[in-house]
Amino acid sequence: MKSGWIVLHKVVAGIDRFTEKTGQCISWCNLLLVLSVCCVVILRYFLNIGSIALQEIAMYLNAIIFLGASAYTLKHEDHVRVDVFYRRLSIRHKAIVNSFGSLFLLIPVCVFIGFISWEYVTQSWSIKETSSDPGGLPAVYLLKSLILFLAFTLLLQGIAEFFRALMLIFNVAPNTENNDSKAAKEVFNHG
Repeated sequence: MKSGWIVLHKVVAGIDRFTEKTGQCISWCNLLLVLSVCCVVILRYFLNIGSIALQEIAMYLNAIIFLGASAYTLKHEDHVRVDVFYRRLSIRHKAIVNSFGSLFLLIPVCVFIGFISWEYVTQSWSIKETSSDPGGLPAVYLLKSLILFLAFTLLLQGIAEFFRALMLIFNVAPNTENNDSKAAKEVFNHG
């Protein structure tokens, strides 16, 4: 494998590791979300105690899970996909479809989200925006920052997916001389 492809493979592997670790950390928020919702239900319906802050914690955790783990979901190909034709394609043709999808859809959308939300988030940070509800959480600006986190992590993983597709299109898998289909599947399946 030529040195340029080796570097590209290392970049993809590094992004994949970052995405994997981020997703694993964020996955713990699922447990916290379940516990916070259970607390809200118990306090509200059994003890007649309402807590805006606890309800907002559940909302924040939900946002962290969905916005924070989008890149992880993309890496594991768990997003909803209408694949009437895609599933019948060869690995190389899937790579071509994925490269075009990443380059012309995913990456531009991530850049657009980051660009369009930048002022929205920075304005929230500049005034240290808090909840409009009495008793709410004092850090709405952190919640809004998740939009930029989504754009950044999804963009990174989109770049990794694009490079991975290029390696498949040009039949360059890591650590192989003849690049058999098993090696191609390893690259394609985030080996």
